[in-house]
Amino acid sequence: MPSKFQRKSSPATGGGGGGGGGAGGGASSVSSTPSNQPRKRVKRCCRNFVTFMCTQVGVGALIVFYAICGAFAFMHIERQFVDETAGHVMELRQDCSQQLWRITEEHNVVDRLRWTEATNAVLQDYQVKIAGVVKHGYVGRSPEQIWSFPAALMFCLSVITMIGYGNMVPRTPWGKGLTVIYATFGIPLYILYFLSMGRVLARSFKFLYRSMHDCTQEHPGLDRLDALEGGVNLPRKKVIVPSTACLWVIFFYVLTGTVMFANWEKWSFLNSFYFCMTSLCKIGFGDFVPGASLTTAADVNAATQKLQEDIGADPEELAQLQSVAADQHSKLAINFVYMLLGMGLVAMCRNLMREEVRMKMREMREDAKLCMEDTRLRFVGCCGNPRDAYESDYY
Repeated sequence: MPSKFQRKSSPATGGGGGGGGGAGGGASSVSSTPSNQPRKRVKRCCRNFVTFMCTQVGVGALIVFYAICGAFAFMHIERQFVDETAGHVMELRQDCSQQLWRITEEHNVVDRLRWTEATNAVLQDYQVKIAGVVKHGYVGRSPEQIWSFPAALMFCLSVITMIGYGNMVPRTPWGKGLTVIYATFGIPLYILYFLSMGRVLARSFKFLYRSMHDCTQEHPGLDRLDALEGGVNLPRKKVIVPSTACLWVIFFYVLTGTVMFANWEKWSFLNSFYFCMTSLCKIGFGDFVPGASLTTAADVNAATQKLQEDIGADPEELAQLQSVAADQHSKLAINFVYMLLGMGLVAMCRNLMREEVRMKMREMREDAKLCMEDTRLRFVGCCGNPRDAYESDYY
C-alpha cells in the first residue's frame, strides 16, 4: 500500500513539477501576451479600416475627405502668391487718365476734332494693353478672392474627376507640383468610387425596377406560390432595365440641377442646363463653374473697407453680403454632393445599359444563327442535296 501510494504520489509529484513547469510556462506566456496584445489590436484595427475603406461608404467618405484636405492645401499655398498684375493695371489706368487730362487741357476748347482723335488713340492703346494683361491670366480679383473654399473645393473635384474646368489654375510652383501629386493619387481613387458606386446604384435601381415590374403583373406572387405548393420550382424571370429608364433618370437629375444652379448661381436656365450636361459628360469647358460667384469672406472684407472709406456707401449692402455668406456652406455641401452623386448615376446607367446591350447582342447572335439555318434549309429544299445527286449518278 505505501508503495502504491508512492507510485501515485510520484507522478503527482512529477505532475506537480510539470504543473509548476506549466505554471511557469503559463506565466511566461502570460508575461508575453500583454506585449503582443497592442500589436494584434493595431493589426486588427488596420484590417478593419482597410475593409471599411473598400466598401462604397468608405470610398465615398475618402473622396470627400481627400477633396476637403486638397481644398485647404491649395488655399494655403495659392493665397501666398504675390500678384503684381494688379499694380501694373493700376499704373495703366493712371497713365491713361493723365494722358486724357493732358489732351483735354490742350484741345478741348481750341480743336474738338483733334481732341477726339487723340483721346480715341489713347483709349485704343489702353484697351490693347488691358487685353494683353487679361490674356495672361488677370481676372481683376486678388488671390484671396479667387481661392475661396468653395472655388478650391470645385477645383479639387475637377482635378480628381478629370473634368478640368480651367477657370482657375495654380500660379505658384508649389501649387503646380501639388496638383500633379494630387491628381496621381486622386484619379485612381475616383475610378474606384466610380466603379463601386455604379454597382451599388445599379443593384438598387434594378431592385426597384423589378419590384415595380412585379407590381404591374397580374398576381405573379400567387402563381409562384401555387407552383411551390405543387412541388414545381419556377425560375424567376430575369428583368432587364431598359435604356429609356436610365435616360429618364439622368434627365430628371439634370433638370433638378438646372433649377438648383439657376437659383443659387443666378444663371439662366439654359446656362445651368448647359453646365450640368457638360459636367456630367466630363467635357468641362470652364465658362460656368459653381462657387465662382459665391460670396466669400474676402468680398465681405472688401465691402467693409469700402463702407469705412466711402461715406455714401449703403450699409444694407454689407448686411446683405454677410447674411448671404453665412448661408454658403449648406449650398456648397449640396453642390458637392450633387456632382459626386451625378457621377455615380452616370456609372449606374453605364452598367445597366451595358447589360442591356449584352442581352441584345446575344439575341442578335441567336437570331443570326436561326436565320442562317433557315437559309440553309431553304437552299437545300430548293436545290436538293448535291450529295444525293452524286450518289444517284454513281449507282
